[in-house]
Amino acid sequence: MTELRFPDNFLWGAATAAYQIEGAARDDGRGESIWDTFSRTPGKVHAGHTGDVACDHYHRYADDVAMMAELGLQAYRFSVSWPRIQPDGSGPVNPRGLDFYDRLTDALLGRGIDPIITLYHWDLPQTLQDRGGWTSRDTAEHFATYASALYARLGDRIGTWTTLNEPWCSAYLGYGNGVHAPGVQDPGAAFSAVHHLLLAHGLATQALRAGGAGRVGVTLNPADVRPADPNSAADAAAARLVDGLHNRIFLDPLLVGGYPDDVREHVARFVEPTFVQDDDEKIIAAPIDLLGINYYAPTYVAGRTDGAGGGGAYPGTEGQVQFLAPVGPLTDMGWMIEPAGLTRLLERIATDYPAVPLLITENGAAFPDKATSDVTSPMQDTDRIAYLDGHLRAAHEAIARGVDLRGYLVWSLLDNFEWAEGYRKRFGIVHVDYLTQRRTPKSSARWYQEVISRNGL
Repeated sequence: MTELRFPDNFLWGAATAAYQIEGAARDDGRGESIWDTFSRTPGKVHAGHTGDVACDHYHRYADDVAMMAELGLQAYRFSVSWPRIQPDGSGPVNPRGLDFYDRLTDALLGRGIDPIITLYHWDLPQTLQDRGGWTSRDTAEHFATYASALYARLGDRIGTWTTLNEPWCSAYLGYGNGVHAPGVQDPGAAFSAVHHLLLAHGLATQALRAGGAGRVGVTLNPADVRPADPNSAADAAAARLVDGLHNRIFLDPLLVGGYPDDVREHVARFVEPTFVQDDDEKIIAAPIDLLGINYYAPTYVAGRTDGAGGGGAYPGTEGQVQFLAPVGPLTDMGWMIEPAGLTRLLERIATDYPAVPLLITENGAAFPDKATSDVTSPMQDTDRIAYLDGHLRAAHEAIARGVDLRGYLVWSLLDNFEWAEGYRKRFGIVHVDYLTQRRTPKSSARWYQEVISRNGL
């Protein structure tokens, strides 16, 4: 393969999320989150797994940061547990919760690692959910207060702030088909959650700017939606519908200034959007400094009228859209491996929404890794290396085509709690023995270390 070099100052790092790695679910005043409730509900998470202990990062963060430095990471994207900061989602701030992120931030900076903070990665305080969760406007307003509290403590040291991680998942998987917390199945609630999540982003952006934040963004998981037959009008219409529900419902209000007309019409089939108030779209469209892109696999769809297909995470696609089964080699999640989809996606976003720099905030793959008893011989996860290599080449191709891509953060640093899949799916470049909490870098970690050191492939 051709040797490739990335631009000077290209940022290399890794990402994690609070509920997936921290553990310490009841330590130091942390409140309950919707994922505490959901994971403890029988039948919701594989084998009844919970994030109560996870990777125990809360107690082992110093060793984890030392490992990041040893691997050469330049940046580390982590999320904050909202119920650790405000146990009830509003009201007094818990100083012990802030103390943890204060220590983590200082540890990262002490090792020369740039901290990139995500305010929300799905662990909504349960008390707020009891009051309506993301279907309530109050939640968005509380989120802005929470953002201000974090910035007041950490803003002098953290330069990059992102508000939400994958609001598509929070809204559609949490309130649409219910496979994620809080487990609601209601299309109208899903669309209400979309809006209030975006409003929360806008209000938090205002709060961060008021505090003095210089670099603010948001992270989406946009889909590379492809018609099964590019020459089929029905397939093209299906792709347009799914693109509206997955991509444009977020990208347009964030970066253009309002919801697309066709998406508004679709939403109105399920709920009267009275939750969209005057000036909301102006608030949502507050200028941002970066757009985080999470990419794993493409989405292929076909049009159909036989009453089957669609539904669930895409309300209103029942009987109109068939989501094609993935083909070719698959990851352990059953996801299709198509690096070219990343190039297409980055290029499409750069073309349609050219004003904002991009950062790959998540990209990686789960594979059935096998542990080795020889600590001197890393686990040989060659499938993961091939996946990462292919996607980095796809990212480089996007840069060559003019995309303003600033960096790449691998998902994930550690094997962790993979939401409804529990601990049976491993995304980490570092193996975690959940019984002993021993960390062992896999061969992909050493490969990535070399990629960083040479700034290329």
